[in-house]
Amino acid sequence: MSDKFIVSPSPHIHNRESTAKIMWTVVLSLLPAGIAGIVIFGQSALAVILTCVIAAVAAEWFLQLLTKRKVTVSDGSALLTGLLLAYNMPANVPLWLPVVGAFFSIAIGKQVFGGLGQNIFNPALVGRAFLMASWPKYMTTFTKPFSYDAVTSATPLAAIKEGRLLEHISYLDLFSGNRGGCIGEVCIAALLLGALILFWKKYISWHIPVTYIVTTGIFTYAFAGKALFSGDWLLHVLSGGLILGAFFMATDYVTSPLTRKGQVIFGLGCGLLTAVIRIWGGYPEGASYAILMMNAATPIIDRYTKNKIYGTK
Repeated sequence: MSDKFIVSPSPHIHNRESTAKIMWTVVLSLLPAGIAGIVIFGQSALAVILTCVIAAVAAEWFLQLLTKRKVTVSDGSALLTGLLLAYNMPANVPLWLPVVGAFFSIAIGKQVFGGLGQNIFNPALVGRAFLMASWPKYMTTFTKPFSYDAVTSATPLAAIKEGRLLEHISYLDLFSGNRGGCIGEVCIAALLLGALILFWKKYISWHIPVTYIVTTGIFTYAFAGKALFSGDWLLHVLSGGLILGAFFMATDYVTSPLTRKGQVIFGLGCGLLTAVIRIWGGYPEGASYAILMMNAATPIIDRYTKNKIYGTK
């Protein structure tokens, strides 16, 4: 009877979820996109994925030993970072590039802040931005789908940026992955299959991804065409890293807002910035930079959208 009067610190309600379980489930949900990327681009894509993942896990293990912290590579977060970084890279890059990118992602994007849960930017996108700034030629040279050789191909967004028409690419090609692009972003069907797993497990909600995609679609429809409200919004939604970013990176628990209202604002900002960079920026893709910029705004969003404490004015 006396146990009823013991008061312990919150939280008082628990479930069976854990950080490791969530991370490994997200990894599982990303496997269809990875398999599709390997089928589309060949063994070089598999080599980039394996190199990135191994380098990320090794970097986290080494840095945690070096700084005398608890080694937590078994939680799957480092592997997930390496996987997402690989999905944001072309299939034909030299293998030293994913090694450098993975180490930078873990060291600068994650461990320098204190490890998982304390980083303010998505580590995989930090690594991608670093590689884009340092070796843009490697990061913007894409393999032609199903060629399995060194034949290069422009992405749909790059073709639009250069003023060329997409005569041989249909919406079905964009949906199935029959186009140039990064390893994990091209097959929209596989990404949506993975997203369904996350929705089914209730690890993500609609607020960020749907708001992000809809905002990008509306803004590109209004301003991306030759005349006002004549842009091909569906092409913009299905091209580039928008779907990968919306469902698997913008929804990162650590770097996105806590409240539903804040998540909607976050999605609006991501969509607006992605469209602005695509339409008027010097780079045809903007999803990665948009998410990183909104990561920086997350603390401000959380501050002004935090829930009121019950019983206070």
